[in-house]
Amino acid sequence: MIWQTILMWLVGISSGLMVSAGVFTVLFVVGLIPRFAGRTDTAWCEFFYEECLVFGAITADIISVYPIKGSIGGLMTHVSFSEMITTALLILIGVFAGIFVGCLSIALAEVLDGIPIFARRIHLKMGVSIAVLAVALGKITGSLYYFMNEFFEGI
Repeated sequence: MIWQTILMWLVGISSGLMVSAGVFTVLFVVGLIPRFAGRTDTAWCEFFYEECLVFGAITADIISVYPIKGSIGGLMTHVSFSEMITTALLILIGVFAGIFVGCLSIALAEVLDGIPIFARRIHLKMGVSIAVLAVALGKITGSLYYFMNEFFEGI
């Protein structure tokens, strides 16, 4: 029993590290942060953007492991202090999640712009659209398999 727990822990940590490394690799190799800072004329706080991205990812990871319990709603007239902090944290997390999704969509657009460059460098004349379609179909198939077998119920 203890070995099964240790194995599950190792697989979970390893999988999380691989996924986060992949996401951060896409974000930093594509040069998302410098482009974002360049477009907003705020190159002086590029380091701050990178730190916010890392802080948001770490915060989301911690909250996904240790969920915040509490209620949201009402006018907060007869609400305890801990519930007000919970609501404020959820609002802050929502802002971080929105920033992350926006930056991730920009990174996805940058990656899609890089596909033709990659195809030229490896001298691929035909089949780029088939490769992109194969990746999209693989993502769709994986998502359907995940949701149809209700793997999310155990989370």
